[in-house]
Amino acid sequence: MRRRAPVRAFLAALLALLSFTTQALAAGTVSSADPRASEAGMEMLRKGGSATDAALAMMLALTVIEPQSSGIGGGGFLLHHDGKSGELATIDGRETAPRSATPALFLGADGKPLPFSQAVPGGKSVGVPGNIALMKQSHDRWGRLKWAALFAPAIRLAREGFAVSKPLAEALQRAAPLWADFPDARAIYWIDGRPAREGEMLRNPALADFLEKLARKGPRAFYKGKGAAAISAAVSNAPRNPTPFARADLSAYRAKSRPPVCGQYRVYKICGMGPPSSGTVAVVQILGMLERFDMKALGPDSPQSWHLIGEAMRLAFADRGKYLGDSDFIAVPVNGLIDRAYIQGRSTLIAPGAARGSYEPGTPPGAPLRTPAKGPETPGTTHFVAIDDIGNIATMTSTVEGPFGSQLIAHGFFLNNELTDFDFTPEKDGAPVANRVEPGKRPRSSMTPTIIYDASGKPVFVVGAAGGSTIIMQVAKALIAHLDWGMSARDSLGLGLIFFDRDGLTLEPGTKLEAMKPALEAMGHHVGTLTARLKANAAERLPDGRWQGAADPRSVGVALTE
Repeated sequence: MRRRAPVRAFLAALLALLSFTTQALAAGTVSSADPRASEAGMEMLRKGGSATDAALAMMLALTVIEPQSSGIGGGGFLLHHDGKSGELATIDGRETAPRSATPALFLGADGKPLPFSQAVPGGKSVGVPGNIALMKQSHDRWGRLKWAALFAPAIRLAREGFAVSKPLAEALQRAAPLWADFPDARAIYWIDGRPAREGEMLRNPALADFLEKLARKGPRAFYKGKGAAAISAAVSNAPRNPTPFARADLSAYRAKSRPPVCGQYRVYKICGMGPPSSGTVAVVQILGMLERFDMKALGPDSPQSWHLIGEAMRLAFADRGKYLGDSDFIAVPVNGLIDRAYIQGRSTLIAPGAARGSYEPGTPPGAPLRTPAKGPETPGTTHFVAIDDIGNIATMTSTVEGPFGSQLIAHGFFLNNELTDFDFTPEKDGAPVANRVEPGKRPRSSMTPTIIYDASGKPVFVVGAAGGSTIIMQVAKALIAHLDWGMSARDSLGLGLIFFDRDGLTLEPGTKLEAMKPALEAMGHHVGTLTARLKANAAERLPDGRWQGAADPRSVGVALTE
């Protein structure tokens, strides 16, 4: 008996080692818009971190290497699936308007809406950033690693330097004429008096210092004290459009847990964010209107498929413009908008072979009296996905809105221009517009982090995108491609995009869609082409149960699985 004790101890140690090794080998899956952000996420998973730890580390890394799209100076939405309980939860880290903001914020001296290009640069467009508050709430609920560990990759990139990516170099070149008024941005991103070029090394010591402070002290270093004072000063004393932005606006900010919105498409359940996001509601409507058509039989090469998708899109966006906004300020009839009977009724407006031509909002159950007004959205933003060793899923869309947001810098990071997601016209025909500016309000968003469940309730597909209001159609298109046409996650993301403008449908040039222009015109559509800066990220569950990530082939992003 005495001889068995050492044997048992040895076996126990061996089993523990095998368990640790297995866990390390089965780290998980990540996908983001930049290889270095994906590596930051995988670094967390290798250390035993959760999907949430990985997603948050990617958000921080992207602050450094993809400043044109996202960062801690902006906001986002995070969707979390618990791999053990199956619980789905969402965190709203969308920016809020400061107390000084009024419905007339974007009206000129003549009472007319400002041109978008005048409203964006400087202080007028900046909302209270929400990503750090979102990070804290998410980490408290689902994190495994210590808070400070999540900052390590981003600090390393900012301190030691990083090579400028092609997308960042192109964005810097486009922003160059605007930066005559923004010397703080030039000081970080210009080399020898010109925008940094692809492959050149950049360092951001001010951002590294601030990230280290956040790692030590937590969110209070952002929302209070010297951290808040610097953000307040950057906005209030901006070289263009200076606007009062109080430290109290920052200290009052709260990320919010929101109920997810879920709808049905064939045997699948589509789940994502509710208001102030308009994304999931619109996607559920688009798919629901298509459900009566045999999309699988039509296939991706049929112009009729894209005619049907285009009609459903335009009807859904009509409802979006009229009803969607911040549900803390207005009554948003979410249940009515995704009611299957209502959607089926909207679907009857779609003729199989002819364009409707007029796309008016409907009257869903519980609809309040609101007036539609559409504002532009700029194609910024980023998306990333993480799945850990026990099946937890964290998928997040993060943004500073337009390229480099407001162009304003605080602590080495860009502040967002998110307030330009509000409708500039506060009233129409004597009625208040749902998405008008109000103090403390969150602007309507197109961000659409999405998880798809099969008939047994198992998550099978995760997707999100960047690109302003095209996000909704990128996600809807990817879902149709994957669920109806059987395409892989990567091929679904890479499929050509259909969208619309004031004249009619727009097709992505250089794709198979472009050749369908004559056929769509024969159905009565006015058809143009639109070159947009698109990027999306996804993960799919393979038949053997493993997860495989995917990145949009248009982007420099990568997916990693270990």
